[in-house]
Amino acid sequence: MSSDPTTSPVPLDVEHTVDSADSTLHNPQRAVIALGSNLGNRLETLQGAVDALEDTPGVRVTAVSPVYETEAVGGPAGQPSYFNAVVVLRTTLGPGSLLERANAVEDAFSRTREVRWGPRTLDVDIVAYDGVVSDTAELTLPHPRAHERAFVLAPWNDAEPEAELPGRGPVAALLKEVDTEGVRRRDDLDLRLPE
Repeated sequence: MSSDPTTSPVPLDVEHTVDSADSTLHNPQRAVIALGSNLGNRLETLQGAVDALEDTPGVRVTAVSPVYETEAVGGPAGQPSYFNAVVVLRTTLGPGSLLERANAVEDAFSRTREVRWGPRTLDVDIVAYDGVVSDTAELTLPHPRAHERAFVLAPWNDAEPEAELPGRGPVAALLKEVDTEGVRRRDDLDLRLPE
């Protein structure tokens, strides 16, 4: 009985090579994105942002933190509390292109910028990009206030316990130095890591 060459099994070494390679990303860089929302369906918005990032060509989400609920910091008084999370990803997009995508994701969720630190449907911030340190009119890396924000450090530490903030040190150590009052992990809420 002859075998049909179109249906013969793929050799195991070829299958392993294909499975271990991410053919959509060539020389990817690691980036960390902070998400926040305090208007509308906050959890649905955060999940939508995670999914939108994953759907971006040249981006693969590798870790998603637990959700934290945080009292609003700065800005007008009386704002609703925020849901915050951190996403770790690999990307072939440069920092500027990743920022454009972050802004597009915010716009897709009707983000407005009328009041500094005012309430928002979605905030998408690049916290760090593969150890890059830069300060331009468009983008400062790492994020200039990340080291003092428990609502960034706590979820980032959960998603990536060995992480370091460039120029500042280990995230776990930075978290011990900030006030975590008003920042609590919501174990009853989950964000899905895209498949």
